[in-house]
Amino acid sequence: MPLGHIMRLDLERIAQEYVVPCLHDIGFCYLDNFLGEVVGDCVLERVKRMHRDGELADGQLAGPSRGVAKRHLRGDQIKWIGGTEEGCEAINFLLTLIDRLVMYCGSRLGKYYVKERSKAMVACYPGNGTGYVRHVDNPNGDGRCITCIYYLNKNWDSKLHGGILRIFPEGKSYVADVEPIFDRLLFFWSDRRNPHEVQPSYATRYAMTVWYFDAEERAEAKKKFRNLT
Repeated sequence: MPLGHIMRLDLERIAQEYVVPCLHDIGFCYLDNFLGEVVGDCVLERVKRMHRDGELADGQLAGPSRGVAKRHLRGDQIKWIGGTEEGCEAINFLLTLIDRLVMYCGSRLGKYYVKERSKAMVACYPGNGTGYVRHVDNPNGDGRCITCIYYLNKNWDSKLHGGILRIFPEGKSYVADVEPIFDRLLFFWSDRRNPHEVQPSYATRYAMTVWYFDAEERAEAKKKFRNLT
């Protein structure tokens, strides 16, 4: 059986039997060993090179402080990429697989109809105790419905290195701590159901995030923005 066919069947099964039920039941889920060591290493090396070459810039705040970098609130350095840039073949492969996974979730995502996503945001916390205070990705209906984060940190020990993503599921009495370990792929709803924070990191911490848009909410948000401007 061709590899592509096996991969399609696997992704379809994972999407429908694991990702969709988890999103509906608890609002988030993660997959470990998503790409495997070899391809994951290629993604990591490309991200490290961006960092080494000074391609990452301070992350900006959205909302009332839009476009402002405030290191005590958000300490990451970021770069937006499409995946088609030179040398980004492994990143493009990763994004293609994530796209397929979300596509296979299809109409099972409840009210959402996903047909586009953001570019990928490569992020680095430089390991000097920086983090990202508790926030909601999409508090005001900008169209983002699913947040998807791929982690790239080998030999990560949260007791030593910190850097945990802590989710505070709305209306629940518990928090969920996700360690940013190498080759882990995390999904969660982007709206007010999942406030979250990145706890202070004491080692260099890499991740890549994409956001998937609900078509109707995204169109409405663009219309509002056009009316404002």
